[in-house]
Amino acid sequence: MERKSGRKCDELRPIKLIDNYLSSAPGSVMVEFGNTRVICAASIDDKAAPFLKNTGRGWLTAEYSMLPMSTQTRTAREAVRGKLGGRTQEIQRMIGRSLRAVTDLNAFGEKTIYLDCDVIQADGGTRTASVTGAFVALVGLFRKMKQEGAIREIPVRDYLSAVSVGIIDHQIMLDLEYEEDSRAEVDMNFVMTGSGHFIEIQGTAEKIPFSQQQMTQMTELAENGIRRIIEHQKEIVGDLIG
Repeated sequence: MERKSGRKCDELRPIKLIDNYLSSAPGSVMVEFGNTRVICAASIDDKAAPFLKNTGRGWLTAEYSMLPMSTQTRTAREAVRGKLGGRTQEIQRMIGRSLRAVTDLNAFGEKTIYLDCDVIQADGGTRTASVTGAFVALVGLFRKMKQEGAIREIPVRDYLSAVSVGIIDHQIMLDLEYEEDSRAEVDMNFVMTGSGHFIEIQGTAEKIPFSQQQMTQMTELAENGIRRIIEHQKEIVGDLIG
């Protein structure tokens, strides 16, 4: 079954990663999955997270936002409303958890790393694109810190990426666009490492419950997609040991 975009069910959207996208950020990337575009920036603050003071351990956290006209209908900035929405908080936590899972937080002292993910155009998969781009930005930050002598090695244990999978019209599909996501019977997001370990799985039967067999098929499709996404990341970040 072909999709409206012409893609096959197991085909990713065209992926583009533009490294060092922001001259002001130590690590940054513009990540594109089809028409979805997210700017991800990594920076470090010398202040420790309050709950980690005097532990010698650092922290990593994420912030996520969408520009008002990143979607077809303008959405007011959450800063203007004075309150973060539940979706934004959920995505921020997902990004932070995912990156912490592959980072040695003891390697850079009592400092705080911020990962800022700003969606400038949304066409589905903004959270998975944010995880994918944030990883590249984080490695860029660590490489700069290593060059400056602030750390000895890149404190990242494995590659990391994410992708969506869903069931639309009873067909399992990889990397959903917004039009597909909005009518999906089942909607899943997978975060995995380069070695094939799971960090997070988010899944909901929006309309029809799914079987164990379908779950296995979606997992395998996500794993294959993430392997391909990581190949794009490797073109920029290279060997994590170097």
